[in-house]
Amino acid sequence: MIPEVKKILYATDLSKNSSYAFLYAADMAKRHNARIVILHSVEPYRPMYSEGMSVRVEEMLRKAKKEERETDLEEIKKYLQEFCNKIENQIGPPCVELVSKILLPLGHPVEEILKAADEEGCDAIVLGTHGKGFLRHTFLGSVAEDVLERTRKPVFIIPLPSEKTTFDWDHI
Repeated sequence: MIPEVKKILYATDLSKNSSYAFLYAADMAKRHNARIVILHSVEPYRPMYSEGMSVRVEEMLRKAKKEERETDLEEIKKYLQEFCNKIENQIGPPCVELVSKILLPLGHPVEEILKAADEEGCDAIVLGTHGKGFLRHTFLGSVAEDVLERTRKPVFIIPLPSEKTTFDWDHI
């Protein structure tokens, strides 16, 4: 028996093309009456420390990174609303209501995707990748390939459209 899909983890790098994979996640969520958890992993800031770097400078860097993540979260919410308004004519309403949570963890994308899928109880993972060649690593991308190899959950890897596509995000 195939397990029910009730929660989908959609991992994104926030690129314009990655929205294409969200169409698949939204369609899957609607078909299965599921919810979507959006994840964008923020690579940790690794400052170059010197012996004379003060604790105050270190605290300022952490504060700046936190403010950047809060700004990213607001941008994701705004972008999601705009994107949903554009695609509802294709998938039908409600789009925004399909999203139950937005996560912006600080860490390596593969580790954060796997961790979130488990902690959030996701039944499937959807991510986009760039199709750029014949080699497996190049075709899947290192994040998609590592997630696929390390999880026991179904992973839907959506090849992102090439620049030759007629798909235009600004005119959906």
